[in-house]
Amino acid sequence: MEQTPIYFQDIFKRLNELINKKKYNPIFILVDENTHEHCLPILLSEMETNTQLEIIEIPAGEENKTIEISVQVWESLAELNGSRKSLLINLGGGMITDIGGFIASTFKRGIDFINIPTSLLSMVDASVGGKTGIDLNGIKNTIGTFALPISTFIYPEFLQTLPEREFRSGLAEMLKHGLVFDKSHWESLVKLKIYTSESISKLIKDSIKIKTDVVNSDPFESGLRKILNFGHTIGHAVESEFLESKDSFLHGEAIAIGILVESVLSFENELITKEELDEIFHHLILIFGKKPISEEILPNLLNWMKHDKKNQENQISFSLIEGIGKCKYDILLNENQISEGILLYNKKIAT
Repeated sequence: MEQTPIYFQDIFKRLNELINKKKYNPIFILVDENTHEHCLPILLSEMETNTQLEIIEIPAGEENKTIEISVQVWESLAELNGSRKSLLINLGGGMITDIGGFIASTFKRGIDFINIPTSLLSMVDASVGGKTGIDLNGIKNTIGTFALPISTFIYPEFLQTLPEREFRSGLAEMLKHGLVFDKSHWESLVKLKIYTSESISKLIKDSIKIKTDVVNSDPFESGLRKILNFGHTIGHAVESEFLESKDSFLHGEAIAIGILVESVLSFENELITKEELDEIFHHLILIFGKKPISEEILPNLLNWMKHDKKNQENQISFSLIEGIGKCKYDILLNENQISEGILLYNKKIAT
């Protein structure tokens, strides 16, 4: 399952060449209310096609990445004469590319789709790698497929439409790429004094290359690709626990907490030094602040983790870093070890 092209330059020219060559009909564009307002006008002004275009809007937010919303979109595709010759363009953040890829890969047993990520998180993570999915009962990405877009188009100017909090959320995945695979990428990110679309433009491309290199070596996550789950066992549990709360976390915010807790677990398993642990805490706290985890919700978090797809032998599976820039996977920990790691995380951020 070799990765399909990812374009960084002349993207609208390449997009027009592709859709006119393939003669899709009709072309559907999936958006949420935010990308409908801020990004769709830019895309439509650049598209050059006589093909019928249909816009499908769904509500924004991870809480809407569900089978119910998928059914609504499938029904819209059918009502608007969608066929195997149709194309779905996913214009949005990680939620749109996740659910859009899933919808396209299952409608009529699979139609072509294109990802045009509009958030930093989606550019460096969700729109790359061939994973599609929806959540089930709050459990992240329980239903999904491996399906590749025919192309992905990266247009950094869309980042200028993002709220600062959404932009910062994407940094978590970039930092993770450095921690698990490329120490120099980590060092380049943390030495920046400010984080803007301009200051990290080259690093976006580097981060995407890290992910595609890992995915190409293990497309179906049987080995090396598991390192990309660092920070996600804890992070997904935190995200799920607060999904419908007024204090909900963006994906990257939850993953930042996950990275810190799982760095503690790495230290407790003698995989990183105290100096490396302190370095990770210093930089992530500068970006994301301190977010303690209430002891009262520990049983809930452990319960969310039990549903994780990576688990084995009734134990919870982790990918933990082995120094900055390397990672080990399939590390099985019991509930006491995980709870102790969370408590040590709370203690460390309290100092």
